[in-house]
Amino acid sequence: MNILIIDDEPYLLEKLTSVLTSEHYNVETSDDGRKGLEKVWNETYDLILLDIMLPTMSGLEVLSEIRKAGVQTPVLMLTAKGDIQDKVTGLNLGADDYLAKPFSLAELLARVRALIRRGNSGSPVMEAGDICLNTVSREVMKSGELLTLTAKEFAILEFLLHNRGRAISKFTLAEHVWGEDFDPFSMSNFIDVHMSNLRKKLKTSEQDTVIKTIRGYGYLIEKEEK
Repeated sequence: MNILIIDDEPYLLEKLTSVLTSEHYNVETSDDGRKGLEKVWNETYDLILLDIMLPTMSGLEVLSEIRKAGVQTPVLMLTAKGDIQDKVTGLNLGADDYLAKPFSLAELLARVRALIRRGNSGSPVMEAGDICLNTVSREVMKSGELLTLTAKEFAILEFLLHNRGRAISKFTLAEHVWGEDFDPFSMSNFIDVHMSNLRKKLKTSEQDTVIKTIRGYGYLIEKEEK
């Protein structure tokens, strides 16, 4: 899941990036309204966290341009505490939700999860064959039976299911799951171990597995033919 944060407070940017990355989101940032808008034009995001007070272009102006262009990416506005007019204006311009500073990280994460679920057609469930993953309860079922996955195994499966039908390189997968802790020179075998353990828990063989290996590249969960 890709999140863009547009905010000009360095400490807050660093803190939000750290927290969201630890929750296995891909995070990009901008400390400038106009530059943030350029990122929206050039990349696809699942959610935008948008401050109102920004250099060069206010958050409300950024939001207005996004919605005028037909971009329906969920937007969570970050507003000054008690500034009712900014909240009303933001919602009227097409913001999906707002959060007044200062806010708790627990509340932020709850809002982020809710908006991303809403943006993904409202369904928290992803499936492949007899495997069913629920992003809300963070449970994985196989043929109706609950599986016990580690946090890293869950993150690997969730990311591959989210990108179903698209081959994901080993580097991209590791960067998403381990974030800044990933060392491409020493962790390749480490990833293989986690993948092997995950496949065993999914009770699949190398010949008939939900997660396909793309030799020399990475992994793929195929889309079902309709």
